[in-house]
Amino acid sequence: MNSPDGRSQRWAGHREQRRAQLTAAAIEAIRAQGPDIGMEAIAAAAGVSKPVLYRYFADKSELWQAVGQETAASLLAAIGPAVSRVRAERDVVAAAIDAYLAYIEGDPHVYRFVVHPSGIERGPDVVGDVVDTVSSGLARLLGDRLRSIGLDSGPALPWAYGIVGYVQTVGDWWLRTQQPISRPALSDYLTTFLWGGIAGVNRAADFPDEWAVRK
Repeated sequence: MNSPDGRSQRWAGHREQRRAQLTAAAIEAIRAQGPDIGMEAIAAAAGVSKPVLYRYFADKSELWQAVGQETAASLLAAIGPAVSRVRAERDVVAAAIDAYLAYIEGDPHVYRFVVHPSGIERGPDVVGDVVDTVSSGLARLLGDRLRSIGLDSGPALPWAYGIVGYVQTVGDWWLRTQQPISRPALSDYLTTFLWGGIAGVNRAADFPDEWAVRK
């Protein structure tokens, strides 16, 4: 005879699988119908009734969270390989910027659904989680670079957050204004603007009292 715990585990596994399927269906519906899509239209696109959809997502906010988590994973999966193909630090920043812009350019409706939700009471900050993850990885790179030239790596984390926040803000403007600049040009502009920080840090090496590594 099956134990209650065994049945509970199977049900939990089935529920997670079904939620994943419905989340994928919701993403396809958002792509097809736009970021302001309602739960009824999402349910219809998923081939279920709205009450069935609400069995797996208590409200649109919970579905937004699931879509956001899936989008975050997809974004990081796009940035990772792009960055891994290059070695020079400037090229790493350039690859990360271009991968991010390519991602939002290719999936603008889902981007807007996640970043600018309509009629949703936001719970956990999915966007903030993505920013934290990407910024932490970039901070490791910048910290290594600062240490390699004998400087304090303390500024690496705020510097990384500044880069990520800047690119996110500019990318948002770029989509809202129907991409008035080509993606390659914008990627190059942003890389040039942001990588200038390294030049400033290098110049600061002449002022050890301000930037030198603290013993």
